[in-house]
Parts: sequence; structure tokens; C-alpha cells
Amino acid sequence: MDFSTIRIEDYNYPLPDEQIAKYPLSQRDQSKLLFLKKGEISEKRFFEISELLPKNSLLLFNETKVIQARLIFKKTTGAKIEIFCLEPLEPVNDFQLAMQQKSPVVWKCLIGGAKKMGNAKIASEIKINGKDIILFAEKKEKLNDYFLVEFSWTPKNIQFSEILETSGLTPLPPYLHREAEASDKERYQTVYAKLDGSVAAPTAGLHFTENILASLLEKGIDSDKLVLHVGAGTFKPVSSDTIDDHEMHKEKIRVKIQTLKHLLNSAEKIIIPVGTTSMRSLESLFWMALNYFYGKEDYTKVEQWDPYQLEIPESFNSKVALELLIKALEQEEKDVLEGETQMIIVPGYKFRFAKGLITNFHQPKSTLLLLVAALIGEKWKEVYDYALKNSFRFLSYGDSCFFLP
Repeated sequence: MDFSTIRIEDYNYPLPDEQIAKYPLSQRDQSKLLFLKKGEISEKRFFEISELLPKNSLLLFNETKVIQARLIFKKTTGAKIEIFCLEPLEPVNDFQLAMQQKSPVVWKCLIGGAKKMGNAKIASEIKINGKDIILFAEKKEKLNDYFLVEFSWTPKNIQFSEILETSGLTPLPPYLHREAEASDKERYQTVYAKLDGSVAAPTAGLHFTENILASLLEKGIDSDKLVLHVGAGTFKPVSSDTIDDHEMHKEKIRVKIQTLKHLLNSAEKIIIPVGTTSMRSLESLFWMALNYFYGKEDYTKVEQWDPYQLEIPESFNSKVALELLIKALEQEEKDVLEGETQMIIVPGYKFRFAKGLITNFHQPKSTLLLLVAALIGEKWKEVYDYALKNSFRFLSYGDSCFFLP
């Protein structure tokens, strides 16, 4: 496959600022839903989703939880320093364990006002459960796109999760051009979010309510959950003219062995990921299994171009892939598959599991729009044109799409 022929300009469209949703609707499930089935476009409301799903659907949700990743410090000079926590490094790099750590910890971070911060420790006074806490931050090292920052606090017996939850701000997407507000803490989070680790929401899930989840159960719609921790790289623009020069970001995946077995026993079902993050996690499983088949030592890491470069044996299919992953986990005596994906899904990609997609509207010239085009082909232009002409709200807090190609 020749990626130099995929020009990012071909995935551009005019997006007026007034059609970018700056705030969510007051009720999650009242958002519009663009429904594409067998090439036909229609406008629905999200609360109708359980009626639109085929009876033999299997929905896959991403139960990652957005952390309150933005910490604001003020120097004695009055200078404001913003530290954006990306991922933990020391003493552990596992998100769940990292959130339980006590002082000190080291994280990979972005720093707004890095020059003003200098190399001295900066401090912020916060309150947790009525107690005064002094939080310190110190730059340790500058790496390619981020800094290593050591956080410490007194008293030391507080968990880092409490620090972030109490004093951190919601990491809203930069294109909203506004400060996070108290309401964002709840609304920029899915109702089923469970495992800390994302610095951006899996936004397709923001439309689901407890009522909708209950209606899916009533209708007999099957579902399961996995985890992809969404990194800040999800907003990284494609700056190259063609996609072959774009470096995709890496994100961590977590899939339970029960979920793999569920997928294996659901071969006849229409598997529909909720969001591009669930889609990338699901499809990455096939390539992890192929890595395992070829004896790659760290088979759980999927590289950007693996899906287009790895040779697939004739007898290798999605069923074989799931069987291999289950076998690998059982041999390793693990009940969770933990890995990392850098895979990029572009037009020409052959989907191995997904038969549809629930998603939001994505930015022009983004890898997420390329993923949509890979699923529905050139129809994406008609879909987005329809949405623009019919006052759909775009991006993270915007309206939704349901594609059944």
C-alpha cells in the first residue's frame, strides 16, 4: 500500500467556529445523531440508539476515566505556570498504581510557561478534606515533546489521585478556547468511566446515559468493555502533506481475557465500537495476535504500519487471532492483556472485527477523520456536508454519528 498517495488535504472540510460545540447539551442523550445505513443518511436523536442498533449487535465501550490533569501554579512574581500531567513514570508507570502513590512522584508533563518556571521548585497551597497541603513541582529533565516533573507534597501521606481530583482542572481540548468550569468535571466524562488514565475523553461515549444503558439491556443488545487510555496525542495535527510522513501517537490498552472470550463467542454478532478509541483497541488485537504468531517477544505492542506490512497467513483470521491471545494469556497466567498501540487506520485498511461505529464528528485533516473514511469510504464527504448544512454540533461536546456501512 502506497501511503504517499494519501494526501491529508483530501480530508479537509470547512468547519465554521460557530459549529464547534463549546459546551455540552444540558441532557447527554438529546444530541443529534446522524445515522448512516447502507448508504442512506438520516437525522435522529441519540436517545433512539437502542432502536437503531441491529438486534444482534455487540457494543464495545472504552471505560477509561479522564484525570483532572491540569495543575495551575502561581509564582511569587505573579507568573502563571500550567503543568499538564500526561503519564506517570516513577515510582511506577501503571496509571492505577500511580494514582495511589504518595509523595514524591515523577510524571511526563507539558508545561505552559516552562521558561518562567525556571529550575527552582514552585509551590501551590491547596486544601484536601479541610487540611492544608503544600504541593511542589520541579522540572527534572527536558525530553523531546515533554518534561519530566517531580511532584512532592506535605504532608506526604496523601495519594496523588487526591491531589489531582482536588486541585486539578479538566483537560478540555485546545480547540474549545475556554477555561474548564466545574460542570466539565462531570460532563467531560462518560457515565461508565472506571479506570483513571486519560487526558482526553472518549467522546462518543459522552452521549450515553444510565437510561440508555438500561434500554440496551432491555432490548437484549450485548455489550462489553475494554480500556484505551487517551493521550494528548489524539489532538496532534497531521502536519505532513501525505500520511506516510505522520508519526502516530502511542496509547495504552487493557483488555480482559473474559472480553476476548466474549468476542470469540460472538463471531455471528455485529461488533460496533463506541468511539475511535474502542475501534483502535479492538482492531489492534488482530495485530497483537499476529505478532505473537510470528514469535515477536513483545507481541502486545502494535506499531504504526504493522497492519499494512505484516504478512497474513492464509489460515489466519479474527477467530484464530482471539484464540491465540487467549492461549498466550493463559500460558502467562494473566487475566488481562496489557499492551500499547500506535496503529493508524487509513483508507484501504481492512477491518478485522468492527462492522460499524458510533462516533462524534472529527477535526478536518485529522487521523480520526481518516479512520472514518476507512470505514465508510468517500461517503464521509456527504456525511460531513449533510451535518454542516443541518446544523449539527461538531467535535468533543458535539453531536454523534452511527455508521452501519
